[in-house]
Amino acid sequence: MARSFDTLTAAEIAAGIAAGDFSAAEVCAAALDAIAAREPEVQAFLQVTPELAQDAAARIDAARAAGEALPPLAGVPVAIKDNMNLTGTRTTCASRMLETYESPYTATCVARMLAAGCIPVGKANMDEFAFGSSTDSSAYHPTNNPWDTTRVPGGSSGGSAAAVAAGMVPLSLGSDTGGSIRQPAALCGIVGMKPTYGAVSRYGVVAFGSSLDQVGPFGRTVEDVALAMDALVAGGRDAYDSTSQEVAPAFAAAAAAAGEGLAGVRIGMVPAFMEAEGLTPEVRRGVERAAQTLADAGAEIVEVDLPHVDAAIAAYYVIGPAEAFSNLARFDGIRYGYQEPGCTNLATQSALSRAHGFGDEAKRRQMLGAYLLSSGVYDTYYYAAQKARTLITADYNAAFAQVDAILMPATPHAAFRHGEISDPTQMYLSDMYTISLNIAGNGGIVVPVGLGEDTGLPMAAQLVAPAFADERLVTYAAAIERGLANGNNGASVLGVAPAFAGKGGELR
Repeated sequence: MARSFDTLTAAEIAAGIAAGDFSAAEVCAAALDAIAAREPEVQAFLQVTPELAQDAAARIDAARAAGEALPPLAGVPVAIKDNMNLTGTRTTCASRMLETYESPYTATCVARMLAAGCIPVGKANMDEFAFGSSTDSSAYHPTNNPWDTTRVPGGSSGGSAAAVAAGMVPLSLGSDTGGSIRQPAALCGIVGMKPTYGAVSRYGVVAFGSSLDQVGPFGRTVEDVALAMDALVAGGRDAYDSTSQEVAPAFAAAAAAAGEGLAGVRIGMVPAFMEAEGLTPEVRRGVERAAQTLADAGAEIVEVDLPHVDAAIAAYYVIGPAEAFSNLARFDGIRYGYQEPGCTNLATQSALSRAHGFGDEAKRRQMLGAYLLSSGVYDTYYYAAQKARTLITADYNAAFAQVDAILMPATPHAAFRHGEISDPTQMYLSDMYTISLNIAGNGGIVVPVGLGEDTGLPMAAQLVAPAFADERLVTYAAAIERGLANGNNGASVLGVAPAFAGKGGELR
């Protein structure tokens, strides 16, 4: 009898393979069938890798047949954001600049997911070089939100989020520089986590903002995201990333602890966030529903203040472009990447290669970064942005002296339509609730809280914890997930978008 692949969580897939209920090859085939059936409408991938997936599945099945102990995510399909190197694939960053670039090695974060037994089914679409909040700036094609394909999935990790929400994979990896995991997770109705800066190695991930970037997982349940986090940190500190820190793989245990209740836990809420201009009533109601669920689990909800957080967007759009300008200077059309034909000298070739290889948003951010780092401007803006960063970090530290975590919106609104926001500055405001975490370096997790009463689209809440207290995030998010599901009020974890549930991808 056929069984729908997308009804299974990553935990259930790994358990089923370990028990012999089905094979990794069967799961792999179901995932590839689901991609073939759903990809034309969603366009979540830039490259599908059936050979890599089938080889990984065969190794899992051979290990089980030999009686070997299987890794924790054995046979679980995973999609990889296309700014992460994986040997045997291209790493394009969704840019013409790197259209033919072959990964020379595998990023540490990807290697750890593969070591945990995951099956790599492909590279996911993204905003070019991670510059965006819609995935519309990809040089190849936009990605569509599985809940409404006329709308964006968010960005920059929109392909990674859409692949999970469309039921093509149960897990994916994204990167988050200003909200690029949490915002698409919220718009696609799935769970997305940005760990504390330094918790996960960035070695092998193409850099956007080196002091802001962090890798994290997407999944349909908190448990699955917790299992992915355990895999990402299990190898310990990465010597190839100087910012990498030792983090205990205790996330799955922390998620399970939600069943014990939250007595004694204090959750902060920032009144200014709930009254901010641009926050829609349905998002506000969703966050309030999450707060009530935490309270029902035994937590105390208290007010806290983050007095300098209004400066976060301004500081981000100084620090981010400045670091992007520095990081993307290496793409000069000479050593690798797009090379303008017919040039007779290096200066012309570099200038024209960059002009024609980068898209509009990539050029906009690099030009802004060049200006901000120029003589006479640097002192005025860059120093001020770093001072604002210090104040915002201090605000979070002061708040966490009073509470265990902070609950806030993840996005001001539901997913918007393709082309609906054309003004870049308005697009930047889509990340108004996420950017301050990258500025301060704290971890955050987004958990779905149901469908909006006005739009019928996914709503989400965001939890923030002190630096390197990320295990709290999965405990509290799991409590929200559990409470909403038990309440039977239609606000449980959303899972696969209805239009794609059961469409292809069956285990037989």
